[in-house]
Amino acid sequence: MTEQYVLNLQVANETQVAIVGGKGAHLGALSRIDGIRVPAGFCVTTDAFRRIMAEAPSIDGRLDQLSRLKPDDRETIRTLSAEIRRTIEAIVLPDDVAAAIARALTQVGERAAYAVRSSATAEDLPTASFAGQQDTYLNVMGLTAILQHVSRCWASLFTERAVTYRQRNGIDHRAVHMAVVVQKMVFPQVAGVLFTADPVTSNRKVAAVEASFGLGEALVSGLVNADGYKVRDGEIIDRAIAPKRLAIHALPAGGTKEQAVEPERQEQPALADAQVVRLVQLGRRIEAHFGHPQDIEWCLVDDDFQFVQSRPITTLFPVPETDDGADHVYVSVGHQQMMTDPMKPLGLSVWQLTALAPMHDAGGRLFVDVTRALASPSSRAGLLEAVGRSDPLTRDALETIIDRGDFVPSQPDPGPPGPPAGGGAPRPVETDPAIVTDLIERSQASIATLQRDIATKSGPALFDFLLASFQEHKQLLGDPRSMQVIMAGMEASWWLNEQLQAWLSEKNAADTLTLSAPHNVTSEMGLALLDVADVIRPHPEVVTFLQEVEDEGFLDELAALPGGRDARDAISTYLDRYGMRCVGEIDITRPRWSERPTTLVPLILDNIRNFEPGARKRRFEQGRQEAEKKEHDILERLRALPDGERKAEETKRMIDRVRTFIGYREYPKYAIVSRYFVYKQALLAEAERLVQANVLREKEDSFYLTFQELHDVVRTNQADDQLIRRRKDAFRSYQALTPPRVLTSEGEGIAGAYRRDDVPHDALVGLPVSGGIVEGRARVILDMSEADLAPGDILVTAYTDPSWSPLFVAVEGLVTEAGGLMTHGAVVAREYGLPAVVGVDHATKLIRDGQRIRVHGTDGYVEILP
Repeated sequence: MTEQYVLNLQVANETQVAIVGGKGAHLGALSRIDGIRVPAGFCVTTDAFRRIMAEAPSIDGRLDQLSRLKPDDRETIRTLSAEIRRTIEAIVLPDDVAAAIARALTQVGERAAYAVRSSATAEDLPTASFAGQQDTYLNVMGLTAILQHVSRCWASLFTERAVTYRQRNGIDHRAVHMAVVVQKMVFPQVAGVLFTADPVTSNRKVAAVEASFGLGEALVSGLVNADGYKVRDGEIIDRAIAPKRLAIHALPAGGTKEQAVEPERQEQPALADAQVVRLVQLGRRIEAHFGHPQDIEWCLVDDDFQFVQSRPITTLFPVPETDDGADHVYVSVGHQQMMTDPMKPLGLSVWQLTALAPMHDAGGRLFVDVTRALASPSSRAGLLEAVGRSDPLTRDALETIIDRGDFVPSQPDPGPPGPPAGGGAPRPVETDPAIVTDLIERSQASIATLQRDIATKSGPALFDFLLASFQEHKQLLGDPRSMQVIMAGMEASWWLNEQLQAWLSEKNAADTLTLSAPHNVTSEMGLALLDVADVIRPHPEVVTFLQEVEDEGFLDELAALPGGRDARDAISTYLDRYGMRCVGEIDITRPRWSERPTTLVPLILDNIRNFEPGARKRRFEQGRQEAEKKEHDILERLRALPDGERKAEETKRMIDRVRTFIGYREYPKYAIVSRYFVYKQALLAEAERLVQANVLREKEDSFYLTFQELHDVVRTNQADDQLIRRRKDAFRSYQALTPPRVLTSEGEGIAGAYRRDDVPHDALVGLPVSGGIVEGRARVILDMSEADLAPGDILVTAYTDPSWSPLFVAVEGLVTEAGGLMTHGAVVAREYGLPAVVGVDHATKLIRDGQRIRVHGTDGYVEILP
């Protein structure tokens, strides 16, 4: 039946993306919304496209070649994609396909002019817009020209940009098919785009309109500047009228042409204010139908709006779901935890179940609602103080919202201020190392008990056991003594920095005083890998073997080499202590070092190459001596001041306190991650049973279910494949999004800014967290397993959780995009004596790998050198 090759637009709907592509499905749905006008037309379906592809078997081989290429193989992609396009355009349309198009054309109007537009099955989707990836042809007239342009649209599925886009997004070239929309041309006086959410701020309550004379092609192709409007609640809140010197108009014989706009019209608004407001009202109707903010292309013909495209805006960061209709302000957890990547659903839910504070998820990230704390003056001051110490950018973003005065209503204080952190119990006044060792021993005993008891649990009983374990997890996390020790170390550090700057003009003195502090499990982890390198270094065959390692089972192969048993034992011992760690470790689904030991191999090889034997002891002892020398120097200088003995005595007490307690700051996270690995191993064993029972396709499918959903699957032996597939698609889309530090319930993401004028104008500003100045080669590293460091390098990355600390021993400085004074990277950088600046927005994009940079760790900025 030839009818399968063509479908009228008014018949198409959102369920038919596989037949008419994303654009065709959206246009079909648009045409049935009350009050929304869409030009008439039809779709040449994907059945026709598949028929054409079958006519050219040679394309198959080229698709195989394309699938093996990386997105950066641009020359080969360009060559292969051009060959595929030429092959498709050369195929003569089968008679029945051409006849079906001819009949559809007769029904809509043979003599009309048409827009012929690509409509791929993977475009205009909620998770990937593919905007601008395929081709559109305007003002096409006559059957012969339309058939020719349909072929060109099919071929445009294989433009270089479309092929690269799919490869970057992990989309199989064979999984995408092309339909073609053939739609009556409208000849507008004005055309443009409407975003039903502000594309700059992401605010869902603000719509943005761009308008220009003539066809909208001039605007979307970037040929002209457009008038811009912002509309909120039916009122224009911002407008910018641009000089419009050019417009694109249709030619009577077909095609289009650029034309100059008459000088007297160039500065005139393209739309009247009332038209802008009416357009946004229509846009809100479209948005309500699709249930998602839309990017809409429109035309104005004789004061009547017609719509020629609507697609989801895929670049907006999602908003946490609430049902109270009130305004909310959320702070990013990821920027505090040094993990701004998206988390999978199981990871999100386990963190929420084990966290002390309630959290909301959006875009695969976690947020804390701080609305109530901002509303009352006393709690607001405390929140801003705490946040400001951690991350000045977050504080500035919150102050931006407060200063507006209309989003967070100010409420009177409910009563006297509440107890301080730690439940109000007095902080330890004695600087007693036994407190720290006792806390660590209790934690280790708890983990050992968990490992013993969980081994006997499976099925639904495992989940009941885990829910009880999560409660114990929270009790350990909220242990008042643990909180008191952490706060004592942090407050002593702040006191030293503030008082010694006031008394001695000594900036960030605590940075040196905390070098090689005891009980810091994260800095010990980095140094311990130097010992592993010492074991392997004398055995050249082991070193050569490790340089070629790709398989995760390499430890078993080591025993056959001279020195291999010792190497294997050294790495295994390291993994026994630290193998539960990994990048992004707050997400239980992330592969741990024990599961993927190849991650550590480049770091071990770097240590073998860059260090002499015995480096661990030397590094630690050097730091300890520097701290001791600094302490002696400071106390001597203080004693020479008026009232110097008292000042020296107070300072000595604080130095002892900071050295005793600051290292423990890293331990609770280590304990959390240790427990997480025990939970994960038990859950994966359960997932393996589900795979054996054909309930799940693979173990990792369990990661796309929440804890409760996985519990239900184990209980019922039934899983929803479609849900898992949707979650995988959503996760892929979240990977392309950058989470804001602060997010409002209106969807506005606020980044915050540094309000500083004490740095060079062209420097990259951040937060000083570890003093000193260092100059060297920038190594921009986003994946720890790809590290390749040389002496003198400076590490530049997005964030550093504890798993990055083994790299710190091999670098001279640190620059990160996220971080605060007391985040893990800052604490370890101080212990190692690395100048460090964190919270440098877009550092990994603004600094190129290999550039020379100067890191001002004391003053908080980075210079890119010539």
